[in-house]
Amino acid sequence: MPRKSPAKALPDFPWDSLASAKQKAQSHPDGIVNLSVGTPVDPVAPVIQDALASVAAVPGYPTTHGTDELREATSASLARRYGVTGVDPAAILPVIGTKEVIAWLPTLLGLGAEDLVVIPEVAYPTYEVGALLAGTRVLRADGTAQLGPQTPALIFVNSPSNPTGKVLGVPHLRKVVEFARERGAIVASDECYLGLTWEDEAVSILDPRVCGGDHTGLLAIHSLSKTSNLASYRAGFLAGDPELVAELLEVRKHAGLMMPTPIQAAMAAALTDDDQEREQRERYRRRREILLAAVRGAGLTVDNSEAGLYLWATRGEDCRDTVDWFAERGILVAPGDFYGPRGVKHVRIALTASDERIAAGASRLG
Repeated sequence: MPRKSPAKALPDFPWDSLASAKQKAQSHPDGIVNLSVGTPVDPVAPVIQDALASVAAVPGYPTTHGTDELREATSASLARRYGVTGVDPAAILPVIGTKEVIAWLPTLLGLGAEDLVVIPEVAYPTYEVGALLAGTRVLRADGTAQLGPQTPALIFVNSPSNPTGKVLGVPHLRKVVEFARERGAIVASDECYLGLTWEDEAVSILDPRVCGGDHTGLLAIHSLSKTSNLASYRAGFLAGDPELVAELLEVRKHAGLMMPTPIQAAMAAALTDDDQEREQRERYRRRREILLAAVRGAGLTVDNSEAGLYLWATRGEDCRDTVDWFAERGILVAPGDFYGPRGVKHVRIALTASDERIAAGASRLG
């Protein structure tokens, strides 16, 4: 029997379709302003670099569960930064970047063809990829009413959203938790942008106002890629239901999914030092103010972008036409159709560019 390649079940890698727009943007006399991806451009804080170097000579294997220092720093940061209390350090699990754990979560949870995974209608593509890798069914839905009598195995929520920046309020998240508990579903909440809110309060799925202090069936997914510029370090973590975290820990032990020791030390430093996190947030706030005014001044409408690192903008036309409109001005943005059928009239504009490139982009739009 011919081998069945998992790659054949996956969609084309979306950024490959931007080649012609990128070439057009690169032809601008002053060079490209690349606002299509959320890649950090600012330096890693010295306190984090020092922590990384401090254990560079350690030769032994790291633990999959992470050091006590890392998990304690993570628990303390959740309480201090986000008001999430009662997270036992044992119920925290470092992951090698959150894209990895999102892509493999349905598989690690043992889901298969009979199971349903729910993802947002406009969503980070890796939620769907994870479901396809596990061979599950996938449904795009933003509310529990859309599910009818169906019983999902796993529900992904994302607040603040990538790509839009939309924030889900406490009542919405509480309703999702109640629905999931009634039907025995797991809720995985992607909270990678929780520390980057501008116009509204974003809360964790583990916030006592949402879950009543009971983390059963809940997993919060966090990344330091954006808040501390650690994309190259692949530094993230899961927290929540102690039984689910213990189950995932056992599987990850067998699979060799271990965060390197120097990265664990760096991550603990980043979670302990709030000054570097505040400084980075303020950089993004300034860039957002400049770019938001320019985008609106150019006649675009910005929707649901009260948080996160992106502007979700529309000219009321097909997103690929808008991508070309930006490319003619030397700016590369991401088409909304990357994120699902409901994104076909929007583009995602990233704030992750240097001050100089943000200023150049704003000037071109003006």
